[in-house]
Amino acid sequence: MTGRLAVPGARFHKTASISHLIVLAAAAAGGCGDRSRSTATTGNNASPTTVTAAAPAPKPLDHHHPVVRIETNQGAITVRLDAVNAPGTVRNFLNYAGEGFYDNTLVHYTDPGKMILAGGYTRDGQAKPSRPPIRNEAHNGLKNARGTIAMARDQSLIDNATSQFFINLADAPQRDHQGNGPDQYGYCVFGEVIEGLDVAERISRSSTTDRGGDLRQVPQPAVVISTVRVVR
Repeated sequence: MTGRLAVPGARFHKTASISHLIVLAAAAAGGCGDRSRSTATTGNNASPTTVTAAAPAPKPLDHHHPVVRIETNQGAITVRLDAVNAPGTVRNFLNYAGEGFYDNTLVHYTDPGKMILAGGYTRDGQAKPSRPPIRNEAHNGLKNARGTIAMARDQSLIDNATSQFFINLADAPQRDHQGNGPDQYGYCVFGEVIEGLDVAERISRSSTTDRGGDLRQVPQPAVVISTVRVVR
C-alpha cells in the first residue's frame, strides 16, 4: 500500500517490523568541593602526587525535548523534538532511529526552497518495510513553519504516518490542522531544526532524476542519511 504527501512524487510504504527503545546511560561524576587538583607528600623526599577530578557526567536525555542528529553525506542536521506536544510521534521516530531503520536511506524527494522528504527508501531505491501507522497528532497546535520537521502520510487517510518525515523550508500553512476530514487534518509537526537548516536548504536545491514509480524527484548524486542518533 502506498501513500502520498500533499506534493508530487512523495509516497511511502508500510508493513510491520520490530521496534526498540532508546536507552541512554549517564556516567557518575566524582570529586567534591571546589578543588579540581590536589597534591600529597609522604616525606621530605617524596614526590608530590597529583589527583585530577573526574570529568563531569554527560547530560541525561531530555525526555521532553530530545535532540537528534541526522547525518547525511551533505552535512548534519540537528533537530530538537517536542515530546510534550507530539509524544506518540516522537516515540515512533525515536524507535525507528534507535533500531537503525534510517541508516543508509535516501532523501528521496526535494522541492527547492520548500521541503525535503526522507525515511522510506534504501540508497538503491527500495521501499523499506515499516511498522503499522500511528495516530496523527497534527491537532497539537504546532505549525508547519520554516525549519520544522513533520510526518508524511497518505493524504486520503488521517492516521497513516509510519517512518517518512519531511523538513519544511518555508512556511506551509496548507499542511496545518484545519479540520477533521482526511484532507484537512494536516501533517503532524514534532520538532524543529536547531542546526543545519542550511544543509537541508542546499539538499533541497540538488539536481534531481526520475527513477520511476514513487521516486520522481530524487537528488542526483544521491543524498544519503548515514545515521539518525540521539545526542542529548
